[in-house]
Amino acid sequence: MSATPVDVVPDVSVIVGAYNAMPYLTRCVTSVTEQTIGRGRIELIAVDDGSTDGTGAELDRLAHEFPDVMRVVHQANSGGPSAPRNTGLELARGLYVFFLDADDHLGPEALERMVAMADANGSDVVLGKMVGVGGRAAPRSMFLRNQPRTNVFTSRVYWTLNPLKLFRRELIERLGLRFRTDLRVGEDQPFVAMAYLHAAAISVVADYDCYYWVEREDGNNVTLTTPGTQPRLRFLRLMFELLEREVAAGPNRDLLVRRHLEVDLNGALTHLVRESEPDVRESALAEIRRILDSWCTDEIAERLPAMTRLRFHLARRGQLQELRTVIDFDRSGRRDKVVVDKGRAFGAYPFFRDPAVGAPDACYDITGQLPVRHHLDALSLSGTWLELRGHAYIHRVDTHEAATEVVLRERESRTEYTLPVRTTDAAEVTKAEGEGLYDYDQAGFAVRIDIATAADGGPLPAGLWDLFLRVRSQGIVKEIRLGNRRAPDIDSRPRSHLVRLAEDRTDVITPYFTKPYDNLTLDVGQRKHPLGPHCTMSGVGWAKDTAGTLVLDGRIDVHGLTADDLVVQARCDGRTVDLDAFQTVVLASGRVELRVDLARALAAKDLGWGEWRLSVAMRGPGLPTLPVPHDPALRPMRLRRRGRLPAYARPLPGADSLTLRLATLDPVAGMRRRLRRLIRRRDRDPEVYSHVTVDFVEPGALRQGG
Repeated sequence: MSATPVDVVPDVSVIVGAYNAMPYLTRCVTSVTEQTIGRGRIELIAVDDGSTDGTGAELDRLAHEFPDVMRVVHQANSGGPSAPRNTGLELARGLYVFFLDADDHLGPEALERMVAMADANGSDVVLGKMVGVGGRAAPRSMFLRNQPRTNVFTSRVYWTLNPLKLFRRELIERLGLRFRTDLRVGEDQPFVAMAYLHAAAISVVADYDCYYWVEREDGNNVTLTTPGTQPRLRFLRLMFELLEREVAAGPNRDLLVRRHLEVDLNGALTHLVRESEPDVRESALAEIRRILDSWCTDEIAERLPAMTRLRFHLARRGQLQELRTVIDFDRSGRRDKVVVDKGRAFGAYPFFRDPAVGAPDACYDITGQLPVRHHLDALSLSGTWLELRGHAYIHRVDTHEAATEVVLRERESRTEYTLPVRTTDAAEVTKAEGEGLYDYDQAGFAVRIDIATAADGGPLPAGLWDLFLRVRSQGIVKEIRLGNRRAPDIDSRPRSHLVRLAEDRTDVITPYFTKPYDNLTLDVGQRKHPLGPHCTMSGVGWAKDTAGTLVLDGRIDVHGLTADDLVVQARCDGRTVDLDAFQTVVLASGRVELRVDLARALAAKDLGWGEWRLSVAMRGPGLPTLPVPHDPALRPMRLRRRGRLPAYARPLPGADSLTLRLATLDPVAGMRRRLRRLIRRRDRDPEVYSHVTVDFVEPGALRQGG
């Protein structure tokens, strides 16, 4: 045995229990030593459980190669994975523990990503995305998106109860968790379920392939090779007792019970129909009936898949030959065309409406299981018109007597407006997705929604308007959020549009795709996407070609903006003046330039003397007003006024936004300043300026001779 220094506490203790794991073992171990988190943050504890194929010798060789990371324990064969995992737990010193099967291996960044997720969220359990290798089916439903903080009741994490995860070791020790050594299968479920139920937080890393779950070529994965119904019923009894003890009766417990019925009891039925000993078969069947009577309530049964309901119905009635036929049909992957009758869909499973078997239609009703499949091919917003094009259909139901509607539903108030769409030909969908059985030729849709009239003839009120498709076919009605299946050329960035919804109403509308579900929503009125951060005035200067004209530069990133939507405003002593009569606006690719003729504004008496703070306003309620930044380099400007004393505009230093002081020039003061400058020059260099004489004939008079 080799060991890492005892005074260094690793971040992760990786525990590998190994029994006859060659040749998979070498890749398993090297996938740990090559982790990007770094060897200094890992300890690898490998437990050889009495292997006979060279596994022990290979572990010793690897420990010699990686003495700073790896330690090896050899023990007599225990007959299962629990004992070696428990041995590893007794030795583990890491802040976290990760269980890795010797047949499997890790992605290079797996531990770094999972530890970072746990550290950032205070998680006690972290699931890393699993990938099946060699045909092994890996869990998928809980890995659709990253979940920084979740639990067993609001996510699908309980649907994977294997221990191949990251656990906080403090939680394991506080709960006294160890793997059951008296179970051949399901030994990991009590351990993982208790950790889940007592975790402060559970996290999911779904954006990286963390764990490669390998199906061995020799088929010797323990779970796959353990025969018999009774071993599975034994751990099921333990799990139901655990849930009864740990979770209060009600919907939360029902959710977890449903997982065990749908996954584990279904698996037990597959073994039941293979039992060759009549006594064993009858004993197991009696136990299954007791489980169904105790735990499969009507509320839970309604939420089970139809095939599972059918299996349970046949098991309850002891119809084992029919049960075998149904299981073989299910495992074959064969699917006959769905039967649609009176607005309900039924799976064409064996014995449907067979009076000799007597299984009720409810065991075949798959109406609730049929998804709406849809695709958004095009999306555009121009003016008040939102245009959508794509296809939608109820999976495995012909698009006969079909119709589709778009539903706009406000997220908070639940107010909704329904708009019909035009059906378009979708023969290509039938060809690509019809499975040779179904006709989806009428699945295409196209719609133009006038946002100015979508609310029963009026404009959509402010709010977050989620878009749904309501699809009808042969009396079946289904609804689905729109957008998460779309063409790659649809721009998914939130892009705000300035839209004139009525003569007296201009508003901001932002189509966007929600996170994390990626569905289409219209933000009307800047509820989630304020326009302000996308609008800035960045520069100020004087026009070179027109004296007395101020030039304001900025960027306003909003579609539909016109020159009429912007006005320069000046504010002084509580008075605000719109300078649109004296401005010109140039728009180009999100850039905006406004020119303001201050001399004309003064001549027209719109502006008077005083300190004027300038800003750029967007016309319309709730639209932002943009301050103009002060520029220390901006020089004072003389404003010529025909027939009047000249004026000047002087930027006030120290102001947080551009403020101009407007005043007339004092000719006496101006002459005095010029005279003082001239005298200073003469005093500095009398020889150069000896020809200059100054006579004070009267105030302000200057005579220069030479």
